[in-house]
Amino acid sequence: MVKRRVPPPDESVLSVPVRVRPGAGRDRVGGRYEGPHGPALIVAVGAPAVDGKATEAVRRALAGALGVRAGDVELRLGATSRDKVFTVAAPGSGVAARLTALRDGPA
Repeated sequence: MVKRRVPPPDESVLSVPVRVRPGAGRDRVGGRYEGPHGPALIVAVGAPAVDGKATEAVRRALAGALGVRAGDVELRLGATSRDKVFTVAAPGSGVAARLTALRDGPA
């Protein structure tokens, strides 16, 4: 029997499940949605769900809400779905806490 070493989880990348609400009256980040990728953060954007406009608006809104550069946020899953998973590269201390507060409310 061959034992394989499982690498530790990469702590330099944070996965963020998101539920998108395109075509909203204003951009808003906050709230919880029980989605297919686990508890998701709700992000409402004014951009329409056409040609990736809503996805780009969500990426920028998520970066602003988490206090990271927009270039550090990347779409991983769900290009054409309302349920998406973004990754945040090199999250600083406190990004996970901000995500939890936005998704679940202040502790």
